[in-house]
Amino acid sequence: MSPRWEAEPDIRRSAHVVYNLHVHLVFVTKYRPGVFTPEMLERCEEIMRNVCDDFEAELKEFNGERDHVHLLVHYPPKVTLSKLVNSLKGVSSRRLRQEFTGQLNRAIMHGRFWSRSYFAGSCGGAPLTVVRQYIENQQRPA
Repeated sequence: MSPRWEAEPDIRRSAHVVYNLHVHLVFVTKYRPGVFTPEMLERCEEIMRNVCDDFEAELKEFNGERDHVHLLVHYPPKVTLSKLVNSLKGVSSRRLRQEFTGQLNRAIMHGRFWSRSYFAGSCGGAPLTVVRQYIENQQRPA
């Protein structure tokens, strides 16, 4: 069998599509106060992993610091990225504020956990220059 058809775990298939979509997400806490403890980060990862499962996506990597988290998510093309982000932030905010009430200063955060903004970067696969060159070098019919 041709090497290009060898099974690769990140390439997924469904009825009419073959895909390999990854996104790097960064969420920052409101006003960037250092609120995360190791326990909160562990729970945040659990919550976000469950949300990804609901979207048939996979949380491949998760880590964070005191005021932000990084996620690497492998998601299917039927998922709207903005809806996934909205759900990740909304569910985690609600659950973390419920479970860690004593540790979060609501006055500083004004009832919000995450900043409204976020970073989303596509990642994986070949660099854009390689893809661009590949497309340019296609054999156009004469």
